[in-house]
Amino acid sequence: MEASSPTPSASSAPFSALIRTASHEQHVEAENSSFMSDLLGGRLGIPAYRRYTEQLWFVYRALEDASEPLAADPVAGPFIRPELARTAALERDLSHLGGPSWHSGLEPLPATAAYADRVAACAREWPAGFVAHHYTRYLGDLSGGQIIRGTAEKTWGFARKGDGVRFYVFEGIANPAAFKREYRALLDALPVDDLEKQRVVDECKRAFRLNSAVFRELGEEFPLSA
Repeated sequence: MEASSPTPSASSAPFSALIRTASHEQHVEAENSSFMSDLLGGRLGIPAYRRYTEQLWFVYRALEDASEPLAADPVAGPFIRPELARTAALERDLSHLGGPSWHSGLEPLPATAAYADRVAACAREWPAGFVAHHYTRYLGDLSGGQIIRGTAEKTWGFARKGDGVRFYVFEGIANPAAFKREYRALLDALPVDDLEKQRVVDECKRAFRLNSAVFRELGEEFPLSA
């Protein structure tokens, strides 16, 4: 185990490997939050799953509202892939979970608002920072997100890859493993210098911390009964 996170200039490893290693601690913390552990363990009900899905909607709107403005950007543009878009799938899931008026009166948790605001700020002001948030969300959806889908189908009886779990179904990606390899190749080719790469690594860590804060607030909203 490495004593500290390496800087890009200190390692000959591909940037995609470095970014994964450097943010590993924050990633594990987010994955092992009490809320997510309880959700995946089947100890929480559909209301908690719905509330979690609502929070995702706010974050992905911030990510995908930036798609058109950043499409031609030399740094962020190559990552804008229509087959990744999740907002429409989230809205279909939320309609299934909460009915046609699911969005009526819906407000983000404070941590979710802070997360979405940071994504939007990076999209406006710092394309490489936006890439950090794009990476932590979409590659996570293609990987660990599939565990959530399987758990939701088994625990709450959603149809396989159907309404309620469509967020986790990437119909436009026939080979997720190949897609992830292509995505990591884009990261490796990110057209920024080593100092900027270190800033991207730091923003990835921040993204995981923002996500963990959402989980903490969800855990406060859905505590397990003693």
